[in-house]
Amino acid sequence: MSNVSSAIRDTVSITDLNRGLAGKIFEDVKKTGAKVVMKNNAAECVLLSPEEYLRIMDELEDAKLYALAIERLSRDNPPQTISQEEVDAHFGITAEDLSGWEEIELE
Repeated sequence: MSNVSSAIRDTVSITDLNRGLAGKIFEDVKKTGAKVVMKNNAAECVLLSPEEYLRIMDELEDAKLYALAIERLSRDNPPQTISQEEVDAHFGITAEDLSGWEEIELE
């Protein structure tokens, strides 16, 4: 039953948009999430808030990067990775050398 009520709540007709209810529908999208716009009983488009769109795009980009990393790791046979501790030891880097530096994020 929740799928039916969700479909009803998350669907708007294109007629409502054309009748001047766009402002109300856009506010509802910001408050409750995406809405599917129906035209002639078929889904025409999906309305999202800019924040939700950016969140989805960020997740998609993260998923693409993750898939690329997995694919690259699968080609590395045998794996030729070394730990941070091994790198530090090889180059003579100590914890004191790194203190005071901000943590950086690599993408």
